Amino acid sequence: MKLTNPESIQKSEKEFIDTINAELDWDVIEQLLLDKHNFEVHDDIAYKDGTLIVYNNEIAYKFDFEIKVPLSVIFNRGGECLSMSTAREDEMFGNNHDMEIQNSSTEQPHSGEAERKKERGMAVEIADLISEINNKA
Repeated sequence: MKLTNPESIQKSEKEFIDTINAELDWDVIEQLLLDKHNFEVHDDIAYKDGTLIVYNNEIAYKFDFEIKVPLSVIFNRGGECLSMSTAREDEMFGNNHDMEIQNSSTEQPHSGEAERKKERGMAVEIADLISEINNKA
């Protein structure tokens, strides 16, 4: 026995979620992204979905968004990754003493096994950051 129309409940829930979404403080969200992941949002954030969930035994709201992430990649002439960062470009290069502007004819040596291990570690770290962003957004 139904007590009310299910479409009415779903419509009201959607309106409620939309109201919460409209009241989100984007300045705070962008600051959290900067503080936690060290990047700024350069384009609009696209709202995908919102819902009520149970999180750690309490009612919570889950909102899914898509954002563009700035990504800087440095690789040598051998095609090997030297550095990868989601940091803002000015922060990544501003205080980096390892980076020098080289003449285009200068040949860079290929990295060894230690560099490859470092590259794999950085790639895993970036993948974890992206996964965390996608799962918590």
